[in-house]
Amino acid sequence: MTAVFQGSLLDGDDLTLEPLAGTVARTELRHGAWVDLRRGWLRGADALFARLMEDVPWRAERRSMYDRVVDVPRLLSFYEEGESLPDPALEAARRALDRHYAAELGEPFATAGLCLYRDGRDSVAWHGDTVGRGSTQDTMVAILSLGSPRALLLRPRGGGGGTLRHELGHGDLLVMGGSCQRTWEHAVPKTARPVGPRISIQYRPRGVR
Repeated sequence: MTAVFQGSLLDGDDLTLEPLAGTVARTELRHGAWVDLRRGWLRGADALFARLMEDVPWRAERRSMYDRVVDVPRLLSFYEEGESLPDPALEAARRALDRHYAAELGEPFATAGLCLYRDGRDSVAWHGDTVGRGSTQDTMVAILSLGSPRALLLRPRGGGGGTLRHELGHGDLLVMGGSCQRTWEHAVPKTARPVGPRISIQYRPRGVR
């Protein structure tokens, strides 16, 4: 059962993408990785959250793990390159990301993966987006978070460093860049705290999963 969503008291109904230039805080990590953070990038994010909850064709998946098949602990929807995204606001966000990161990334964000974390029991385990070019090349993954804040953790792959924690929701933007996908791992852990649902939108370049 999906938990009840409580919107931000500071969020209005009008969807507005705030500027990125001069407002993004970058943290340089080890091994050539970095993370950008822009709090409250999308104003009116709660209205978009409500639309996506209703309009996106969310699906449950099952995956093999060791010697058994298990339910993926979140709902998913994926949009390939060239597919229309489920809301014009997501298209606008991708165009804004393309403009801001064009010189550094050198290519557009091509795909969008949506995840619905229904409550604190939904999660994603430690991983890097290393299917495809992310396993050998520097790249970027931009995550727009809507709904109730959840912790996104980052740690160096193989250990040897501390864990970074970002509580993301209500229109926050986090971008992982450089070598982050192959030298660091990220996760959204389960929590016993009562939390409402969260949607994350992951924008990736072609050939990165």
